[in-house]
Amino acid sequence: MKKLLIFIVLGCIIGVITACREDELVVPTEYDLLPFDCNTKVNPIGLYVLNEGNMGSNKASIDFVDFKNAYYVRNMYAERNPTIIKELGDVGNDIQIYGSKIYAVINCSHKVEVMDAHTLVRIGQIDIPNCRYIKFDKGNAYVSAYVGPVAIDPDAQLGAVYRVDTASLAITGKCTVGYQPDELEIMGEYIYVANSGGYRVPKYDYTVSVVEMYGMTQVEKIPVGINLHRIRADKYGKLWVTSRGNYGSVRSKMFVLEKESRFSRKMVVTDTLDIPCSEMCIQGDSLYFYSVEWNNQEECNNITYGIIDVRTRQLISDHFITDGTEKDIEIPYGINVHPVTGDIYVTDAKNYVSSGALHCYTREGVKKWSVRTGDIPAHMVFLYK
Repeated sequence: MKKLLIFIVLGCIIGVITACREDELVVPTEYDLLPFDCNTKVNPIGLYVLNEGNMGSNKASIDFVDFKNAYYVRNMYAERNPTIIKELGDVGNDIQIYGSKIYAVINCSHKVEVMDAHTLVRIGQIDIPNCRYIKFDKGNAYVSAYVGPVAIDPDAQLGAVYRVDTASLAITGKCTVGYQPDELEIMGEYIYVANSGGYRVPKYDYTVSVVEMYGMTQVEKIPVGINLHRIRADKYGKLWVTSRGNYGSVRSKMFVLEKESRFSRKMVVTDTLDIPCSEMCIQGDSLYFYSVEWNNQEECNNITYGIIDVRTRQLISDHFITDGTEKDIEIPYGINVHPVTGDIYVTDAKNYVSSGALHCYTREGVKKWSVRTGDIPAHMVFLYK
């Protein structure tokens, strides 16, 4: 009865929103029941899913897994912000929560959309050209940006990291880094930025920029590998960095960076793992990853899943999905792990032009449920009470 009343109320809300946008083609918010019991005491209470949407289609959207009431909310931003004409924007590239706000990096709309973390009601936006990823520290947001136009260009300009005050949403600093910087990580006083050089193919960047955050000054570039993408810190002070390679003769790899000595701030590459990686998530001592690599000879994608022990750097599993249901995933496109239950969430971009899917597995790798998402589901963040 409780869920029936919820759906009746939500249906009325959707009708009002549609009426507010008579001149637009509006994708209504949808609600799907999920196959688990309601739990009002659960924490985290939900999981946001940012759908990229196809470039140029203005179809980025946000979905929500409600762990308390056991339903999936599809296209939630549109419902909560009925007066925003263009809705979320073009290509959702990252989503994170800091304090009471949620930040969605919308790459081709050149903005970071800022909303209330619990209601998803829009608070404002931060205008940053060709923005990519976001991290937070001590009241500031740090956003990587390609800066230049969205285009392959052998003369593409250097990228940058922007500093934003999270209270005022004002840009308070900028530091030039390498070419086409992607993910960034913060350790101590420094920001570490994975530079890709993706626009300058075949002259990829191969460095991690080190930025002193208070002065917003690049103090070093660490040579790592070509076309860098992901960068994550484990709890032991190591950085895990991935290289996309050149999609041909140079394969994707993973690199481990550590301090040169106990008393040094300088980070160096201490290990190279010949393991391809498209996306990863570190939970405790386990690094969960998957890889999607195109095979020119076979003309198909090689897809792999695995777990690495960050203490030993050893591959401890080459298939974290254990019941054979990985065959249901066409193109894995995002991964996250529940911090309490250990459930593993993997998104599926499918054909990149229609609705994707979110799959949930137990910590043992057995599928629990799947649900339809928006187009190209890619990025996830947990919401806490």
